[in-house]
Amino acid sequence: MIDLSQYLPILIFLIIAAGLSAAFVFLPMGVSYLTGSHKPDAEKLSEYECGFPAFEEPRSQFDVRFYLVAILFIIFDLEAAFLFPWAVSLDLTGWTGWTTMMIFLGELAIGLAYAWKVGALDWE
Repeated sequence: MIDLSQYLPILIFLIIAAGLSAAFVFLPMGVSYLTGSHKPDAEKLSEYECGFPAFEEPRSQFDVRFYLVAILFIIFDLEAAFLFPWAVSLDLTGWTGWTTMMIFLGELAIGLAYAWKVGALDWE
């Protein structure tokens, strides 16, 4: 026979966790609804940072260059993230680590030159 009284602390923990998570989600929404003003105007509905209108046809076409620039940014941001640990551990990796990183940076430089040549970085 299984003693279910051992599971009571787990059940209490789950109930408290569900209550706290619901409070963290719904309490700020309720407070903002009670204290905020809900009068949308043209200024509130205008474009913010992304450059797209806030409410329009969801199937409208847009320029794929936004994604291309974002992907290139992520690639070169990861390059910077790889450079710091490499520089810190260069005394342990020696010439093998240095050669490997130079090959990696060379590949990235070739990729950047290619993206630049085909006009991926040009913005009209």
